[in-house]
Amino acid sequence: METAVLGIDVGKSKVHVCLLLPNGKSKPKALGNNLEGYQELLNWLSRQGITKVHACMEATGSYGSALARYLYEHRQTVSLVNPSRVKGFAISEMTRTKTDKVDAGVIARFCAALHPPSWSPPAVEIEQLQAIMRRLESLNQMLQQEKNRLDVTDNASVQASISAHIQFLENELGKTRQLIHAHFEQHTNLRAQRNLLTSIPGVGEQTAASILAEIGSVTTFESARQLAAYSGLTPRERTSGTSVRGKTSLSRIGNSRLRKALFMPALTAAQCNPILHDLWERLLRRGKTKMVAVGAVMRKLLHLAFGVLKSGKPFDPDYSKPLATVAA
Repeated sequence: METAVLGIDVGKSKVHVCLLLPNGKSKPKALGNNLEGYQELLNWLSRQGITKVHACMEATGSYGSALARYLYEHRQTVSLVNPSRVKGFAISEMTRTKTDKVDAGVIARFCAALHPPSWSPPAVEIEQLQAIMRRLESLNQMLQQEKNRLDVTDNASVQASISAHIQFLENELGKTRQLIHAHFEQHTNLRAQRNLLTSIPGVGEQTAASILAEIGSVTTFESARQLAAYSGLTPRERTSGTSVRGKTSLSRIGNSRLRKALFMPALTAAQCNPILHDLWERLLRRGKTKMVAVGAVMRKLLHLAFGVLKSGKPFDPDYSKPLATVAA
């Protein structure tokens, strides 16, 4: 039987789906975002005479991850797509109404028209690492918020409360960093990848953990350039005709967490990593701004990370010299 298309709009407690039928019509359905709802979805599809679907949903966070894995484990094709792509598709259709039911239909038509690539869940240890890194991120955000509140508060009682909470958050941050280290020690493959990444000057354990949590397996990327595009670190040119001559900048269409994780390490690597230091100095001599240079260093740092993970060999600052000798 031909694979049917299923658009899925995921909410915290509800899942709205839209099944595209061969006759061009569609059938909507609302379900609970829980195991009972997932089982009801498969039963509903079976009643429609559907055994295989290409299910498509937006990659918007943790609300849809359980459903995506459930469908994958039941041998259905699943695609997780960038919400910006779906939004652009909705604009192209001139969709004026936005409800959960309508969104599910838009996602279904997007899937039928563009056939997004299939998704497979990351290894369990990667999912666990990602959860720990998300917790670390949340704790850091809460800590910064409390420090900001402490700076603007002159009430002694409130200051004491905030200070106590800051101490609590700092303790939790320490425990979470220990969890990250323990997680690597428990998984030989992850530990080996971490060691490869930390062989790059400027990359510490936390940065290595962020990279591995966000990219999953490096084998899913065909090239370093593709990985850079995934992270939104590729250049975006803005020129059109004779009047539009915008500055080239980073696309920023991609994984923002990965970009954030690379920013501070790039500043460090620009000083201590010989390859990246040369790139930094070369760009500044050409009159590029420091932010442009930082973006280039971030991209190059990600290229180096891809290289060591793909080759399985630690960073070598002289890796290009043998090639130059052979060429000579």
